[in-house]
Formats: sequence, C-alpha cells, structure tokens
Amino acid sequence: MTKRCYYEVLGVERSATEDELKKAYRRLTMKFHPDRNPDDPHAKEKFVEVKQAYEILSDPQKRALYDRHGHAAFEHGGAGGAGFADVGDIFGDIFSDIFGMGGGGRRRAARGADLRYVLELDLEEAVAGVEKQIEVPTLVGCHHCNGTGSADGKTAVCPTCRGHGRVRMQNGIFSVQQTCPHCGGVGRVIETPCRKCDGEGRLHEERTLSVRIPAGVDNGDRIRLTGQGEAGPAGAAPGDLYVEVRVRPHPIFQREGDDLYCEVPIRFAQAALGAELCVPTLDGETRITVPPETQTGQMFRLRGKGVRSVRSGRTGDLLCRVVVETPVRLTRAQRELLEQFEATFADAEECAAHSPRTSSWLDGVKQFWARMTA
Repeated sequence: MTKRCYYEVLGVERSATEDELKKAYRRLTMKFHPDRNPDDPHAKEKFVEVKQAYEILSDPQKRALYDRHGHAAFEHGGAGGAGFADVGDIFGDIFSDIFGMGGGGRRRAARGADLRYVLELDLEEAVAGVEKQIEVPTLVGCHHCNGTGSADGKTAVCPTCRGHGRVRMQNGIFSVQQTCPHCGGVGRVIETPCRKCDGEGRLHEERTLSVRIPAGVDNGDRIRLTGQGEAGPAGAAPGDLYVEVRVRPHPIFQREGDDLYCEVPIRFAQAALGAELCVPTLDGETRITVPPETQTGQMFRLRGKGVRSVRSGRTGDLLCRVVVETPVRLTRAQRELLEQFEATFADAEECAAHSPRTSSWLDGVKQFWARMTA
C-alpha cells in the first residue's frame, strides 16, 4: 500500500513551523483516537499514521531526510526505520502532551504560560534598532516561599493517592484510573500553605524589562525572551515572553520588504522642463535629477537607501514616485499665462505632438464608440 505524504497526513504545508505541526498532531490524534471512534474500523490505522508522520516531521534531522528522499529514507533499515512505537506507547505520548502526564502516570510540574506583548515602534526605530523598557503584568514566583507555595518549604505524600498522582475509580465491572483530585496528579501536598500566595507559589506583579530590538525588524516580527513569561506553579520552570513588533504608519515612507517607497510632488513646469529635487532618506537628504518630460508615476530608485534586513543583511532601495501636482489658488497673472500657454495647443496636430498619451487615449475612445455603435 502506498504511503501518503506526511505533510498531507497532518494537513500542513511543507513550510509548517514546529508549533503548526504540534497543533495539527494534537487535533488529529484526538479526532482519530480509537476510544472516541469505536464504530470506525479505520480509526486506529489513521491514528497510527498521524503518529508516524509527526514522529518524522517533528525531528529536524528526520524531516530534512524526508524532504530530500521521501519515505525511502526510512525504509530498508534507513534512518528512523527501526519501526514506530506501538499503540500503547502512542496513547502514553498523547496523554503526556495533552494532559501533562508522564509515562509513570504522575503529572509533570506544569511549565509557566507564555506571554505575548505588542510593542509599537516608529519606522526609524525599527530600521535602526532600539532598546525599549516595557511593563509586563505577569505571575512571578512568590518571594516569601521561593515559589514552592509552602510556608515552611516542606511537602508531604498525598494521603489520597499515596504519592502516585493517580487514583482508581470502580464503576460496576469497569475500573478507571484518573488524576488524583486532592494533589492534582503531583503526588505531594502542602501542609502549611504560604499566607502570601495562598499556596499557589505565584503572585501577580508588573515587571519592567529591557528589550533590545535588532535593526531591520518589520511588522509582525517576534522576539522571544526565554524564561520571561509567567512563573510555573510550585516552582516549575517559567514560560517565555514573545514581543511582537508593530510599526506605526509613517508620514513619508511606506515599507515593502526591505524597500522603502515615497511620493515626491513636483510642479508641472518642473516635470516638463526637468529639475533637480531634494528628497528625504532615513539617513539624511539626497538629490535626484528629474529629466524633462517626466510623467506622473515615474519611479526613481536610490540604491542602498532602504532597510538593512535583520535576516540576510541585504540593504533595500528607496523608490521615489513622482506626482505632478496641479497648481491651486492662481493669481490673475498666472492664470493669463496658462491661458496663453493652452492656446498654443489649439491645433490638433500640434496637440498630438506634445501630448502623445492624450492622443492615444482619444484614439482609443473613438475606437470604443465605433464598436459600440456598429
């Protein structure tokens, strides 16, 4: 039987991240769990297929081999070809991932939650890099009990589960194991809870952190501060803090990748006769030469005046789009001069010679109406 592509099995793209793989894995294993599909004879087969796909794609080395050679990389004794865990092991792995249970049934100390902080920056700050102080409301380890939740630092074996973290419930002929409701699966209990944190081992606090933003970050980029998330319960490891960058709109520049764009308004006389213009860049002013007969929309590229990429180190360009601006609030003398200038285009052939786009547009309009009236 031909094996399906592992990316297809998990329903993800080949560029899927580790988090996307894990989410797909958890969702599909819960969906195809045999206990949830007693009437589906293919549930177990799909369940194992999902497990196999995730085991390969979640390992960077195995994934690289799979991307190059496909299933052949793991057949005939290839890497990872020693076979996959049986269904019993699969159940254990899933319960471990989803419910925080280890192989022995006891709950592992839960890691603290990850936090997300949105940091707004000006374009100049994002391009040059900056150090920012941020205020993050979070849970920190209780200073009075060192995060243990115990006033005297001592814990005792849970009397309900006797330290196993699991209890057996009998219901008729069925016997089911479940997490101990007394200790929450830890196997130990606090006899003298800390009065400051009520035995939680954590307190709400607003922390001030210094974050170094590297040069070249863009909208949506994230910076992970390891261990700066919420403290874990009962002294467990803290989570991480993810600082997500939001760049405020800029009055002059728009950013696309590593390039910057801006519009440069010029008078129609400058566009017709040519001119030298002063344009802004992020590191000062520079000059561009606008040749005669320049039209609205024409682009001028200033190489190396864009953004230095935070990933590749490449520096983008600044592209200036010329916009010919119609003058307003004309004086009488200016109006008379324009009327004299316009009078020189009274001859159709003369007009066509100086306004080729207008002439081609008028020709297109005539052809359009001819087709409409034919």
